[in-house]
Amino acid sequence: MTEPGPEEPLAVVAVGPAGAGRPEVLAGLLRLEPAMLTVPAGSWLVVRHSRVPTRAAHVPGYRQPHSYGADRFAAGPALARPPRRVELSLPEPLLRHFRLVDTPDTGALGVAGARLLLDAAGRSGAVLFVIAADQAFTAGELSLLAELARARVEVFFAVTPGSAGWAPVPEAATTEGTGASVAPVGSGTAAAPVDPVAVTVEAHRVALLAAVPALARARWFPVADGDGADLRRALVGWAADEGLRRASVEPPVQPGAHGRVPVAADPGDWSERLDRQARSCAQRIRQHLALELANTHLRVVQEIVHGVGCAGMPQLLDREMEALSLLATAQCDHAVGRLVEEAAGRVLGAPLSEGVRRRLFFALRWGLAEHGSGPELDRVLLVTSTGGVAGLTGAGASDALASCPGVERAEVLPPVAVALSGGCWQHWRSPGNHDPNAARAWAQRALREVELELSREVSRRLDVVRLSLDGVLADAVDHGILLA
Repeated sequence: MTEPGPEEPLAVVAVGPAGAGRPEVLAGLLRLEPAMLTVPAGSWLVVRHSRVPTRAAHVPGYRQPHSYGADRFAAGPALARPPRRVELSLPEPLLRHFRLVDTPDTGALGVAGARLLLDAAGRSGAVLFVIAADQAFTAGELSLLAELARARVEVFFAVTPGSAGWAPVPEAATTEGTGASVAPVGSGTAAAPVDPVAVTVEAHRVALLAAVPALARARWFPVADGDGADLRRALVGWAADEGLRRASVEPPVQPGAHGRVPVAADPGDWSERLDRQARSCAQRIRQHLALELANTHLRVVQEIVHGVGCAGMPQLLDREMEALSLLATAQCDHAVGRLVEEAAGRVLGAPLSEGVRRRLFFALRWGLAEHGSGPELDRVLLVTSTGGVAGLTGAGASDALASCPGVERAEVLPPVAVALSGGCWQHWRSPGNHDPNAARAWAQRALREVELELSREVSRRLDVVRLSLDGVLADAVDHGILLA
């Protein structure tokens, strides 16, 4: 899971099952009507602070966001495909402390959706899990919460009334930890009243801790009729503490950020080693992505035959492509870090300090831009309705692909971005295209094309980084000091 960086914006990611009243809880926190938070099925909602209220839909395949009203979503999106995310900007004071991110229902996330949620939660710092009084945690939700418990993520729970209100209390009930109890018959003392709200919250807490004991410190809040004052205060308190913690993580000036950095007396055959390592890293990433695409194919076929069917396949596959993009981006970033660490460490004769590493990253980004390679790498791979892959370049092309965007990247390479074009939705939602065998064949062909295109993309990315790093280090060896 991604660790929150010091510059990453604070956010609370709302999750939970369908029918738990999550939109009502978030609307109560924001003092809005729940209809204002309506988005298409499968889209994420990011609510941030702004002096002027705006709503924009970020759709893969477009370079600019679309202004879109909640009433349009309620009637069905008029765009060719649903947006990956909808951004709602409001002049609400709560949003000065943190962003609110609403996600699809946990029952619809699947394997890829859970990975996206864990990544967003890791960068945001907090999760708000909303569950109704008459609902129980599913195995998938418990697995998700266990992953969150192992990371540095603060988890809050909100319990809402069920369809019949709060759970009924048995006649002879004792609630451990709530202070409410019923005296036994014939004891001569009057039975103390039992709070059904406290009983329900405690029952959910006990059920959770039996499976995920690491969440014993998580805080629970009953929320009814949009009254979430206690929850609101708790979230603001978390944001204040987390903001201070992140601000103290990184020193104002990194070691090695300034000054001369001498080169080792004999760096050896560093250039040949760099070439071999770059090829080896590219091969490992290609193999890993091929394996992941094979697993994706199995999940897609299973859902076509036994689950979502042909009409739901584009949404499922698009979510898989977003998770694959995150994986490919992370692996490329890790590979570049290793190349820089080992090659520059050999040339400079010492492990790299954080300041020196950042100087090298800046020099590599500058070199890619200067030679025109940077803009070529910043592109979106769009799966077409015929099962092929088309490229879309230009500023803003990849901005629409993140369900939960974070701080501007400081890495050398732009993110890998794969999505489905609107034509895929139009084709498979057509009444005449509901043949599962045809859908399986199309998915296999599309995933094969994605694998081939990603293989070329990974090789090209690591090759241009190798060339740029070779030039920077060659200049350092010729001049005896690091010039970056």
